[in-house]
Order: sequence, then C-alpha cells, then structure tokens
Amino acid sequence: MFESITQSLGKAFSAFRGAGKITEGNIREGMQQVRQALLEADVAYDVAQTFINSVTQKAIGEEVLKSLRPEQQIVGIVHQELIDLMGPVSHSLAIRREGTSVIMMCGLQGSGKTTTCGKLATRLKEQGYSPFLVAADLQRPAAIEQLKIIGAQVGCPVYSEDPQNSNPVQVCRNGVAAAKRSGAQVVILDTAGRLHVDDGLMRELQQIDSLVAPDQALLVCDAMTGQDAVNSAKAFNDALELDGVILTKLDGDTRGGAALSVKAVTGVPIKFIGVGEQLDRLEEFHPDRMAGRILGMGDILSLYEKAKKEFNEEEMLRQQERMQKGKFTLDDFRNQMRQIKKLGSMRDIMKMIPGMGAMVDQLGDMNPEGELSRIEGIIDSMTMHERQNPEIIDRSRRNRIARGSGVDAADVNKLLKDFSMMAKMMQGMSNMGLRDRLRMMKGLTDGGFLNPGAEIVEKKLRSGRGPADKDAARDKKKKQKKEAAKAKKRNRRR
Repeated sequence: MFESITQSLGKAFSAFRGAGKITEGNIREGMQQVRQALLEADVAYDVAQTFINSVTQKAIGEEVLKSLRPEQQIVGIVHQELIDLMGPVSHSLAIRREGTSVIMMCGLQGSGKTTTCGKLATRLKEQGYSPFLVAADLQRPAAIEQLKIIGAQVGCPVYSEDPQNSNPVQVCRNGVAAAKRSGAQVVILDTAGRLHVDDGLMRELQQIDSLVAPDQALLVCDAMTGQDAVNSAKAFNDALELDGVILTKLDGDTRGGAALSVKAVTGVPIKFIGVGEQLDRLEEFHPDRMAGRILGMGDILSLYEKAKKEFNEEEMLRQQERMQKGKFTLDDFRNQMRQIKKLGSMRDIMKMIPGMGAMVDQLGDMNPEGELSRIEGIIDSMTMHERQNPEIIDRSRRNRIARGSGVDAADVNKLLKDFSMMAKMMQGMSNMGLRDRLRMMKGLTDGGFLNPGAEIVEKKLRSGRGPADKDAARDKKKKQKKEAAKAKKRNRRR
C-alpha cells in the first residue's frame, strides 16, 4: 500500500540529512521534491500545491531552522499536515436507537460497490445489528444474483424484484418497507452504477434520495483509479451531498492519490477502506495511522486491533500459561505462526511494525510466506516427542528431519539454535499484553531469530547493495564532486 509515495518521500527527506545547517533555501528545495512525490502519486495539483505551501510556511520557522535535528521536525510537520489533509473523520453511520436506519450505497461500475455492501453488512452484523440488503442495481447484469450470494454468505436477507417489471426507485421504497416489517435495524441499498458519471444516473439517485430519505449516503470509489475516483466523488457529492466515502482496493494502490485528495477536493471524509476481497476486509479509515504508513512509521494500532480480532484468545491464554511454566515448545511456536498467517502477508505485517518498513524493501523478490512454510515443514517432519523436547535432536535425527522436509541439515540446526534463544525471550514475554508482544516481535526480527531472509538482508546492508544504500552512496558521490569542483575554483582564483 502506497509503496511509491513512501519511497519518493523517503528520498525527498534524505536531502535534509547530513546537510549541516538547514536554511530556508534547503527547505524550499526539499519541499519541491516532496511536491514532485505527491504529484507522481496522482495527488490533485491544487491539493499538492496547498499542502506544500502550508508545510513550507511552518518549516521555515525559527524552531526548525535552529533545531539540532531539523529533518525530524520537518517529517513531523509533514506528518501532521497529512493528518489534517485526510481528516477529521467520523465513523458513525447514524444508526437509530429505534426503528430502521437506511444507508444508500452509490458509485460507478467496477468500483466494488456490491461487494462493499456485503462487507458493510458483515461489519454491522459483527457489531450486533441485523442488516437487510436491497438489490436496486437493475442496470448491471447479474448484480441481483451477486447480492443474493453475498447475502447468503453474510447470513442476512436480500430483497429483490424482477428488473423487467420494476425500477430502482420502486425497489428501494418497497425494500425499505419489507425491511421494516421484518424488524431489520439497518437497510443497505445497492443502487445502480454506470461506466461513467451521467445525468440519468444522478437523476435516479436524487429520486431515491428524495423518496426514501436515507440516513447516510456513501460513495464507493476504486482507489486505484486515482484522480478519476476524486472527480467522481466530486460529481456525486454535488448531486447528493454525500456523508462519506469508502475507498476500495486500497491494498493494491501503490500511489495513494485518491486517499490524499478526496477529503480536500470534496470535503467528504473517507469513512472506511477495503483492503481485500473477503467480506471481513473492511476497515475504519484513520488519517493519523494512514499518515504513519505513508511516511514509513508503521501502524502498530491497526496491527494490534487486527491481531485482537484474528487471534484465538483461548489458545493464546493456554500458550501464555505454558510459557510462564517454561514449557514453550516447537509445537506452540508452529501454532503461533499459523495464527500470525491469519493477519495477512508477512510484508504487510512488517510494514505495520515501526522501524521495519526499510527491511521489507531489502527483502527484494524474497517470499517471506514461503520461508515460513519451509520452517513449518521442518517442524512437521519432527515427531511429537521431538517437537516437545528439541534438545534430544541429535545428528541422526537432524538428517532424518532434513530429508523429510526437503532442506539441508544446516537449516534444521539453525532453526533449533534460533528457537532455543527465542524460547527464553518468549518466556519473558509471557506476562506482557498483546501490544507489547507485537513490539517485542521487532526485537526478535532485529536479532534475526526465525526471520526469513535476515542474513541476506544483513549482507546487503553491509555491502551497500540495498536500495537505500545505493541512494546514499550516489548522493555522497555527488556531494564530493561538488566540493572538489568548488575547491578547484578556489585554487584557480588564488
């Protein structure tokens, strides 16, 4: 997510590091690079210009110019401006305490609107509400059937009518009436989309808005369309007065232009983001956390919430009791790996842990999931007795385990050595809360324990072959050339 802008901003900020005294000229030059990074990320031109003017004005203040670490203060200013740019946000859906609340979903075809209706219904059901879906998209073939399938997966009723003998306004009105009779608390209207914004679509939505009077009107936008998403958001808001935006496919958006521009251009906040195809992959949008991700600071709070939701609490308590007794085994470790896999890809998890974003870039084409599967395969090749008592594994057993898992005996030996050190640390973590454990994970990976590719990354860092090292080396060389040229000129004058 947002890899391009994160790398570009990192490169722009590197101009302030090691520059000696920061001057107003340094700041303006660096801000031009930040501006370029924003435009390359498909941020709206006016938004990028206003953002840079605001950051520059604050960055040339006395406190920054006289600071011992001005680059940190500049990053802090950019961080706060990003938060202000995307926020504030209220995640409230204005659900009534009594009666039936109506949420109208709208958007262009291909934005993921129908799937997002199912995601929102899933979220509401998890919160204890009884959702009710209305199939009012009579424009797109198979949209009604798709919503029925999603409704069955969520476990909530779906109202529909024959497209040949009805119209979207009638379907919405009848659907809300049916939902009230059934006692549903929240009705979600899946309205029709178009391939592009047109007058017919807007008139239809305005009629639904007028006759049904929804409590919330939410626009579903495809984040990967960049400025097109922002333009469509502006058009829909001009016609309907939207209450919020849901950005879909954000996990595939490397630029981030839509997320950074929507609020500034339309005044409408992004309430939720879609980060996967599964129906439970709808998250609240937090500007402060997103700003942290964009600047490579991680997002430990979102990771904590995700872990709290995905981890098996009973299994965690059982393992905690075992760790307190000094009984953390390879079996326990394998179970923990399987729980961690539920959080998503290892690259995404690592990016959410502060200080580990750079390590992800150093991994290159390596596949962390494949490495974890390899470790799991080694453990699976052990007997139950060996998993619970790894100290009994001698050379003969190591060779057998290596053959069974298709790896070298040295790999088995490294796993056992790392696990021995890790078991002691895990015992120390037994009395920590979940958030502290996630922070402790950074310490484990920094130590290279059971960290796929850690040795390769370390070698790259030492040899200066990583991307960050190449940039630093190139910048240093340029600086040396400039200094040499200046010295040459001074000598000539003498």
